[in-house]
Amino acid sequence: MNPKYPVYIISKGRWDTRLTSKTLEKMNVPYHIVIEPQEYDEYAKVIDSKKILTLPFNNLGQGSIPARNWVWEHSISTGAERHWILDDNIGRFNRLNNNYCVPVSSGTIFKIAEDFVDRYINVALAGFNYDFFIITRRKLPAFVINTRIYSCILIKNDLYDNYKWRGRYNEDTDLSLRLLKDGWCTILFNSFTQEKAQTMTLKGGNTDELYKDNGRLKMAQSLQEQHPDIVKIKWKFGRWQHHVNYAPMKKNELIKKSGIVIPKGINNYGLKLEAATKK
Repeated sequence: MNPKYPVYIISKGRWDTRLTSKTLEKMNVPYHIVIEPQEYDEYAKVIDSKKILTLPFNNLGQGSIPARNWVWEHSISTGAERHWILDDNIGRFNRLNNNYCVPVSSGTIFKIAEDFVDRYINVALAGFNYDFFIITRRKLPAFVINTRIYSCILIKNDLYDNYKWRGRYNEDTDLSLRLLKDGWCTILFNSFTQEKAQTMTLKGGNTDELYKDNGRLKMAQSLQEQHPDIVKIKWKFGRWQHHVNYAPMKKNELIKKSGIVIPKGINNYGLKLEAATKK
């Protein structure tokens, strides 16, 4: 089972690693990878050209923002109500089972997330939590509402005119906060997770363009300038980090669609837990 909404990967300078592309290929999930024109030949050597979308610009020095807005516009042109936009450094997707992240082999988790989100009229963003935030000894809810959505994001398309991507750093946190401040809801799934390479650990992408020369501090300062009312800068884990107070937005409530009927019982969408093999 695969997602009903289009899936896009934004990528730059990572035709050799292309972690997310490889992951979706293994899961047989259809996708488009969005690249700059000067890198087409390199990507076309390793990815089916039918899956490649070439941007009408290159090297703007604005990080991924122009590409993200172009993707949003492209998905609207297809008539889709939402779209997925993924970073290019995701090495695996998982289903949480007994607090352990179990790898999945199909796109079913995307379809489950879509169906859940589509029960409501006011979910602007949704996505999967990072696997390294899952603590096996701690009870976790299936999902958390009204928090940041990172790296693997399902976006409501008709919000584009008022909420385009902006800035240079922490664009996913900024978009989440702008929407939450205006009363929209977000859904972060713990039941499904992504295994993503940490920021600044792979060459290409924003690593070379934005994150060098004390990039962590620049990221935190940028977000604080955008949201001084709820963002502070703290020294944590041996580096500068932004700290966001999401408490004021927790009051936003999910609103179900009129006439929605939720079936009783558990629907596993055909997912089965299988023992891992060496292969």
